[in-house]
Amino acid sequence: MSKLILLHTSPIHRRAFNAFVSTSLSKPLSTPTSLRFLCLRPQFISPSPPLSLRSISARAFDSSPLSSTDTKEDESQESDGEIVNKSKTADKEYPSGEFRFEKASAWKSFVVKLRMLIAFPWQRVKKGSVLTIKLRGQVSDQLKSRFSSGLSLPQICENLIKAAYDPRISGVYLQIESLNCGWGKVEEIRRHILDFKKSGKFVVAYVPACGEKEYYLASACQEIYAPPSAYFSLFGLTVQASFIRGVLEKVGIEPQVERIGKYKSAGDQLARKTMSKENCEMLTALLDNIYGNWLDVISSTRGKKREDIENFINEGVYQVEKLKEEGWITNIQYDDEVISMLKERLGVQKEKTLPMVDYKKYSKVRQWTVGLSGGKDKIAIIRASGSITRVRGGLSLPGSSIIGEQFIEKIRSVRESKRYKAAIIRIDSPGGDALASDLMWREIRLLAASKPVIASMSDVAASGGYYMAMAADTIVAENLTLTGSIGVLTGKFNLGKLYEKIGFNKEIISRGKYAEVLAAEQRPFRPEEAELFAKSAQNAYKQFRDKAAFSRSMTVDKMEEVAQGRVWTGNDAASRGLVDAIGGFSRAVAIAKLKANIPQDRQVALVELARPSPTLPELLSGIGATLVGVDRTMKEVLQELTFSDGVQAQMDGIMFQRLEGASQANPIFSLLKDYFGPL
Repeated sequence: MSKLILLHTSPIHRRAFNAFVSTSLSKPLSTPTSLRFLCLRPQFISPSPPLSLRSISARAFDSSPLSSTDTKEDESQESDGEIVNKSKTADKEYPSGEFRFEKASAWKSFVVKLRMLIAFPWQRVKKGSVLTIKLRGQVSDQLKSRFSSGLSLPQICENLIKAAYDPRISGVYLQIESLNCGWGKVEEIRRHILDFKKSGKFVVAYVPACGEKEYYLASACQEIYAPPSAYFSLFGLTVQASFIRGVLEKVGIEPQVERIGKYKSAGDQLARKTMSKENCEMLTALLDNIYGNWLDVISSTRGKKREDIENFINEGVYQVEKLKEEGWITNIQYDDEVISMLKERLGVQKEKTLPMVDYKKYSKVRQWTVGLSGGKDKIAIIRASGSITRVRGGLSLPGSSIIGEQFIEKIRSVRESKRYKAAIIRIDSPGGDALASDLMWREIRLLAASKPVIASMSDVAASGGYYMAMAADTIVAENLTLTGSIGVLTGKFNLGKLYEKIGFNKEIISRGKYAEVLAAEQRPFRPEEAELFAKSAQNAYKQFRDKAAFSRSMTVDKMEEVAQGRVWTGNDAASRGLVDAIGGFSRAVAIAKLKANIPQDRQVALVELARPSPTLPELLSGIGATLVGVDRTMKEVLQELTFSDGVQAQMDGIMFQRLEGASQANPIFSLLKDYFGPL
């Protein structure tokens, strides 16, 4: 479900457009500072023989057109059932990476205590402390610096692992509120909560505001508490699709969209007024997978039948008292009452304060201090989070997007270094610039030819995100990771009627049959121009699809069945050969060890190639957003107003937003920002 919108206006045109939209709608719409054409000029790079990761026919990646006869000669067709069985068999061949808590020996306990005595003051924790983590808002897949606000998934998981082995930590107190992240991250956090419980320490959840995602996490805890006035909204899940074609018509803008693939819906919000049958089919399947998984996990956790859980949800229950009666929560208590209960449990006198250490302070505690480091074998971790661009924009913030040229430098440094036995590429991206995606694909292929490369998917690895992943030896995804979306879409805005309304005129003198394609936004495509764009889009799609077929050892015909711009959950993608194994980051590490011939019981050093460094915006934000006027919302807007040229291998951001956490902003603003921002 990638999107490719072709726009071009001069600065004068932008001011006219802004002025007209602001006066035409009841609420002003914020538009990007620049709208430009994205031309279809991808270069198809045929891989050299040494880069072949799988034993397949060379014809599966032939740049020339493939006939159905050639395809049948290369590989016999398989039924869907055979694909599912092969996928399950392949998944079982990989180590699970399951966390196994091992009690420290007397000598190791002595060494750990000694390390704690000599630790820096900011790494010291009082014995008998409770680790407190407030899980709310956005959860980034990137590491955070000490000046960064918000939560970091790798640091949350690392804290839970450290706390399991830290003799100073008695248990964990999670305060869970409204989360703005995807189900992949939620699954990862939940897995680490379950792993922490293997240490025998307690983990308690406090949920003042709780929806399905929040309860999914809380259900992994031993006890769940909520205040009498808690907001519970366990009413089910929805997927929404908004359409602005009517808005564009009112202001005189005609979107001209060329779709490739029947599930390509990234342009529907611009070109349609209602949901297409294919898009409805795809979104329904995604929703069924997510909701079905939720029902299965909750029913298993609560010890109830799935039908009983679904019936309870359909009653529209919001009373905290009834949730307690039905066993959904442990008790109704305020935060101070829960803390008093923990004090009593840990033998802390009433007049004394419960020793607690928060998430941010505990993140400073090194793994070395609690005896979790020391492996000689090194595995490189390269994180790829955000939309994909080829070069850094003037307003882009570090860590806010995947900068192709910087990512390639990291890949090359790992390939040229003898320090690393393997590499894990952690992907959390809906895609972006197709040229950048292709260049990174090439570098990952080169790296995979010299040492094992594992792709680990987080919330989403679709379009350009999947483009990167498919170059790895093995792809690991969460059950509910959004992935696939192999396809492109192209088009442009015809602003002729808008210009008439505001009295603006534009005339062009040109030489060359197609010279005005990138310049004439004041009129629709001419027939020959429309044909050129259709052929260019089809060519770009074929290149993406054929590379996917080559990378996944599939025939082009078989890849076509799962491509066409369709988004899959990780579980469905695995059953169709797009993903190799289901699991989180720990499983990716286990598979990397397997591929690098490192024993599973041997510790390895995970080397992050993108350690966080404080930036001026982060420093200002850390000092105080209200003081300098720099807050999260503004940074996001600035980030999304950066631009990139070329084909956009981008998943439908609106669909992703609705599935992973709806924005509370003005829907029209969100739509325009979503479509104009990543370009």
